[in-house]
Amino acid sequence: MRSTMDDGEPAVRANGTLLAVLVAVLVLGLPIAVLLDLRTISERSLTRQVHDLDQVISGIRSYYATDIVGPLLAGHGHAGGVGGANGIPIPATFSLELGRVVGNEQKNIDYRFVSDYPFRGRAPHALDAFERDALVALRHDPHQTLYRTEWSGINDRVRLIAPVIMQQTCVACHNTHPDSTKRDWRVGDVRGIQELSIVEPLPTNVSSFGFLLAYFVFALVLGVGFLVLQRRQETVIRRINERLAQANRFLSNVSSTISRYLAPQVYQSIFSGASDGSIRTERKKLTIFFSDIKDFTLTTERLQPEELTELLNEYFTEMSALATRYGGTVDKFIGDAIVIFFGDPETAGVAEDARACVRMAIAMQERLAYLRDRWHARGIEQPFAVRIGINTGYCNVGNFGSSERIEYTIIGGEANLAARLEGIAEPGTIVVSYETYALVREVVEARALGAIRVKGIAREVVPYLITGLAPGAALEPVGPALNAHLTGLDLRLEPTVLSPSDRERARAALRDALAKLD
Repeated sequence: MRSTMDDGEPAVRANGTLLAVLVAVLVLGLPIAVLLDLRTISERSLTRQVHDLDQVISGIRSYYATDIVGPLLAGHGHAGGVGGANGIPIPATFSLELGRVVGNEQKNIDYRFVSDYPFRGRAPHALDAFERDALVALRHDPHQTLYRTEWSGINDRVRLIAPVIMQQTCVACHNTHPDSTKRDWRVGDVRGIQELSIVEPLPTNVSSFGFLLAYFVFALVLGVGFLVLQRRQETVIRRINERLAQANRFLSNVSSTISRYLAPQVYQSIFSGASDGSIRTERKKLTIFFSDIKDFTLTTERLQPEELTELLNEYFTEMSALATRYGGTVDKFIGDAIVIFFGDPETAGVAEDARACVRMAIAMQERLAYLRDRWHARGIEQPFAVRIGINTGYCNVGNFGSSERIEYTIIGGEANLAARLEGIAEPGTIVVSYETYALVREVVEARALGAIRVKGIAREVVPYLITGLAPGAALEPVGPALNAHLTGLDLRLEPTVLSPSDRERARAALRDALAKLD
């Protein structure tokens, strides 16, 4: 008996670990997913902001150049106050000042109005790779706006570069201004770039997701709690499995021990659930076998207790093995006597049960002859001689006893008759009743003995002495055993008992024996 939980413990532990890892991955994956979503949201928001701001500044600069600087230049030229000491700033200077104001007011906004053709007296603008590439791209196609997203630590930065297009007023000014380094500008040329960048720390966006953060914290606590509970459950299950394994080993030992006290059929019936152990009997037609050792009391006086115990246990072992092979139920050992019956809890039919019982009795006498030769060789002067009685009839069979202790056995006058027949048998012989003989007459040879009166039975009983098997009848339907007992040779081969692996070992042993003879 073995617990299936004990076998399945590694699989349960592996499944629990896999589930814990899966939950951990899901819990840890949630903040990563949230971070990626926040980055996407931040980029889109900053891109929209920088685009709107660019549109506002570009609109202001265009209005300033067209509606303020343009009329002044048209009416007064340079002397009218544009770019002079007492005049208003030119559009480029106005754009730079506007960007400085925006940057001072909004620390996260950076505005650059740069060109690779600065006026004389101004330091050249330092351009990075993105700005240089943007100038090249915009002069190739001025109808585009370039964006770039950059990450630095937890800060998200979006840069926008738009072209500064030369308008009519700008061309007239730049082509005539004494500090201009390029005097061949045309309307539509890209004078430089207007760059806006907005930086926003990621925690600024995170704080906008209060409910999401609360949910995440709740999910994290729930996930950690689930993992802790899972581990505790694994520990509890492991301890339960350990206790079950201990109980399993104990039950296995108990089961193995009990199996030695019960007939195999009874043991299987109890442990398969077919028998519930209640006190209950049935009336069945059984074939009952009784045997005892002739003059056992005198034998005990001649042998030492240790030697007697060894011989008796060997005898019971051999006889019980034969009973099991032929399908008999070993009822009990009474001193040196053996009680066996056929027909319960398993039966092959009344006639076949009787034939199996008689075949078993003949096999026992043959086996005992082999044991007697072996015991003689060991120095036992007068080994056991066994007499056997067999009867077939109705008996009560089942569980007898009290609520504290029960015994699976048989009672009835037919069982007593089997004991009386054993009592009149000579050592080494088998005596059966007429009821048994009528069922087995086709497979054995027998002769009737004189009618006898048996205490407890009103009718006369005619016993039959079994003298051997009928011609053509086998001791076992599947084949006989081989016996050879010589000086220096003691052989008994029972092919039907050998398992496939034992058969191969038997062949090897026989080949080795033949090699030694050669």
